[in-house]
Amino acid sequence: MGSELLMEAPFPQGRRNRTNRVQVSNVPNHVQLEEIKRLLSTFGNVHRCDQGPAKSENSYSVFVTYETQDQAQQAFAQLNGYEIGGSPLRVDFIMNQARDTWNGRGGGRVTHQPPHSGNSTGPMWSSDFPLRILVQSDMVGAIIGRAGGTIRQITQQSRARVDIHRKENSGSAEKVVTIFGNPENCSTACQKILEVMQQEAQNTNKGEIPLKVLAHNNLIGRIIGRNGNNIKGIMEKTDTKVTVSSNIYDVNSFNLERIITVVGKLDSICKAEQMISAKLRQSYENDLATMAPHALMFPGVHPMAMMSTMEHGGYQSGPRGGPPSHKHPMYGNSQSCVIPGMYPRDTISEQSVPNKEHVHVYIPNSAVGAIIGTGGSCIREMISFSGASIKVAQPEKDEPVEQQTERKVTIIGTPEAQWKAQFMIFKKVTYEGFAGPQNARLRVEIFVPSSQVGRIIGKGGQRIRELQQITHALIKLPEESQNSQAEEVIIRITGDFYSSQAAQRQIRGLLSQNQFGSRGGRGLIPTPPQPPLPPTPGQSF
Repeated sequence: MGSELLMEAPFPQGRRNRTNRVQVSNVPNHVQLEEIKRLLSTFGNVHRCDQGPAKSENSYSVFVTYETQDQAQQAFAQLNGYEIGGSPLRVDFIMNQARDTWNGRGGGRVTHQPPHSGNSTGPMWSSDFPLRILVQSDMVGAIIGRAGGTIRQITQQSRARVDIHRKENSGSAEKVVTIFGNPENCSTACQKILEVMQQEAQNTNKGEIPLKVLAHNNLIGRIIGRNGNNIKGIMEKTDTKVTVSSNIYDVNSFNLERIITVVGKLDSICKAEQMISAKLRQSYENDLATMAPHALMFPGVHPMAMMSTMEHGGYQSGPRGGPPSHKHPMYGNSQSCVIPGMYPRDTISEQSVPNKEHVHVYIPNSAVGAIIGTGGSCIREMISFSGASIKVAQPEKDEPVEQQTERKVTIIGTPEAQWKAQFMIFKKVTYEGFAGPQNARLRVEIFVPSSQVGRIIGKGGQRIRELQQITHALIKLPEESQNSQAEEVIIRITGDFYSSQAAQRQIRGLLSQNQFGSRGGRGLIPTPPQPPLPPTPGQSF
């Protein structure tokens, strides 16, 4: 093992971490390192995995370097307490001395990122839960400043990254500003922006400038508290007036957020913002922790993407503790055309999965119009929210349209994009009644290398049987004669959304184990301690 790993100490618990390195402790001696590697690979690309010193005579530790910080965050959130070989694992972050790097963003956004001085390491950023505020459109120019000087100064002073969505929702009276960073840096940037707006208001006689914080509708109840106690406490402690809008602020047809308005003196507003943001972040992280037992069923998908379709509060799970039903998603509105995520897709790093996946979903021919929407509105929204490429195939020319029962939809995108895009399609088909009263069961095709089909089948077909048992999806492999020539073959998966996703992710997880050169690993990708994914009542296999 590299000596440099031994020089680094894990982060103390409770500190927000942005590093791609973790230490896994309490691994039983009888569990082989290759088995641990396979487990760790379910969260992303592992650049390095080394066995560390023994913590006791019965266990050892492992040092892991992931490709991205998000992957390490997933491993930390989902493996802490996960039992393997009869022992609960302990996961800690390892101090990462590498400087953070930033990628420029295009489009209609002004994105300003803090510079890194030559004598300091970059701050550890938390992009999972940004601070989102509304500013008056006529204030955007003052916030940016001449040649970007003002916003550049704000990022330098706060060490936060600030995205001003100035070209989105053209013509609107207010624009969204998204601030990325740790809580203190976000609050500092927010204060600097408020100072600029108040100075501009004084110069133009605009009067009082409130702070407007955007928060997802499903977090608002915890800000208000029972009988309004939480929001009353914030007002009393900060000498401010805090109100919550009764209407949803629809940023782009997908972000179901409410507006928390804070009125008062500048220093009082800033104190209130810190209390509000702390409560929102705590509530979000509690929800994230609730996801952890279920997340191993879907390796490679960021929990935040999963939360956009999962129920809140203990999960109204099936009879064997499986995934929730499709009634009230944790971060979404079950009655809308599509189910939104908590924040725009740029809060989930697509760098974590550089290779995009190619998937075909087959929908009833009668559902094509609903998927596309009037003038293409619905499919454009799906593309905008998911970040995936979604294309509906034209009808087959050599077959009468009235005889065609289904249409192919091609989706290209990262695992998170696939999760969101496929969920919206499955949900739309169900909501519009094209699949009957039960949840839609659609056929999905994924592409895998011909040389890897044997890994999916397993010895004597054991692995494919296990896959179907734990995912409750019907998985059909090509005939042996069909994969003799082609480099890739099609695997057909039929099931409801969660069953289909579980099968897709488990198969891709099995294939990803090749990065360790292991071809004879036993069993499937480790699954959550709770029994996963019961079939929807009324459906059989």
